[in-house]
Amino acid sequence: MWLVCATDGEAATVDAELLQGYDSTAELRSAELRCATMALGLRGVERLGYRDSGMAGSPENQHPGSLFQAPADKVVGEIVASIRRHRPQVVICDNQFGGYGHPDHIKLHQATVQAFAKANVLECDPEAGPPFQPQHLYFTAFTLGWLKVLIRLMPLVGRDPHRFGRNGDIDLTQMAGWETPVHARLDVRPHLDAKLRASACHRSQGGPAQAARGILGVVTRWFQGFETFTQGHPQPQPGAKPRRDLFE
Repeated sequence: MWLVCATDGEAATVDAELLQGYDSTAELRSAELRCATMALGLRGVERLGYRDSGMAGSPENQHPGSLFQAPADKVVGEIVASIRRHRPQVVICDNQFGGYGHPDHIKLHQATVQAFAKANVLECDPEAGPPFQPQHLYFTAFTLGWLKVLIRLMPLVGRDPHRFGRNGDIDLTQMAGWETPVHARLDVRPHLDAKLRASACHRSQGGPAQAARGILGVVTRWFQGFETFTQGHPQPQPGAKPRRDLFE
């Protein structure tokens, strides 16, 4: 399994102590990604080399090296080349909302959908290698019942659900309207320890420093023991039960 990483994370805000030993936020994020890659046992990471664009409307959107400013056709061609090079059976990317509205995630969703359709067309990007057609395309999905509860509880403790996250630039009330259908629900509990180790690698992004204990640990492990996806291709059959295997 390969991961394609488009940006360097440079636009993030990071605690000063986490930057000790690193020359930049991008270098720190790269080290965290390498750590997670090893924890998950990935074969490798391909980097497209774009600068982090920041959240929607931020000044980083205008940086000439950002993914936000990159020509869409160029990004699509790079993903086509990756698909043809690694010949995956399944391709996974963010959903159309970019998870929490990040413009880089949204742009990569759009580019990946186009690349999936073009990868097997000889006339499209002929310099990118022999055509190849993956079998399945999935988008990350998550049910939002827990989020709606959180939105109701936050004002009771003096928190604004419209300004969530380290920089207050995530609107949870907007996210609550972004629920997508679940066409695949995977039981990843046999691999949960590896998943939690990989999550812990991303300390600058809120990865857990240590596993929760007691009843909180039990609840956390239960919720993190399943991954859900929306099926982008082929179109799912109406009323079909959620898949339990992305390779079915």
